[in-house]
Amino acid sequence: MDNVSAAEIAKFGALAHRWWDENGPQRPLHELNPARLGYVRDRVKLRGGTVLDVGCGGGLLSEALAREGAHVTALDLSSDLIEIAKLHLLESGLKVDYRLQSVESLAEEMPGQFDAITCMEMLEHVPDPASVLSACEKLLKPGGRILLSTLNRTPLAFAVAIVGAEYVAGLLPKGTHDYKSFIKPSELSAWLRAAGLQIEDVSGLAYDPIRRTAWVNRRADINYLACAVKA
Repeated sequence: MDNVSAAEIAKFGALAHRWWDENGPQRPLHELNPARLGYVRDRVKLRGGTVLDVGCGGGLLSEALAREGAHVTALDLSSDLIEIAKLHLLESGLKVDYRLQSVESLAEEMPGQFDAITCMEMLEHVPDPASVLSACEKLLKPGGRILLSTLNRTPLAFAVAIVGAEYVAGLLPKGTHDYKSFIKPSELSAWLRAAGLQIEDVSGLAYDPIRRTAWVNRRADINYLACAVKA
């Protein structure tokens, strides 16, 4: 439990009651979710596969993965978010094993158990991202893949993700992001290599809040996705 920020947990836990509101504070996550799922689906056989969703929040991606036929385990360190995620299963009828647990702890319990791991919009919110990636490597089967999304530390990302999204358009609550915690692709790649993972792809994740849609592209200067494999 050391690799956690109490302030970050409190910040996102306070949004739990509206996590599944498509027009609420988490609206951008709802609109990014199909593109993120598509990126995973293009690289991982989901039906019948074992997938771990790290930093699952209220379960948007977790449920989408389960709907594709994956056997999903999902982790978060906010009790409020895990409770909301479990409650939403009563509405969706899907099956997800939600756990209030750190990925480092799970790595000690279930090494080599997962075909794929997703970790979306989470690394920039923890004190030690490299620790998360090391734990994920332990949890993957040989040949398993980790799929990530995060924000690049560029002036454009600051302008769009913080000034634009939080203060001008009001798409996200103020204080959602801390620019100092944004991660350059070169930094992410170095952490992945140090953990024993081989990076296969880095792609941009574009978002149009007017059309309320997102898509994968080649520009990685704001949001980006990455895929790495365990040898």
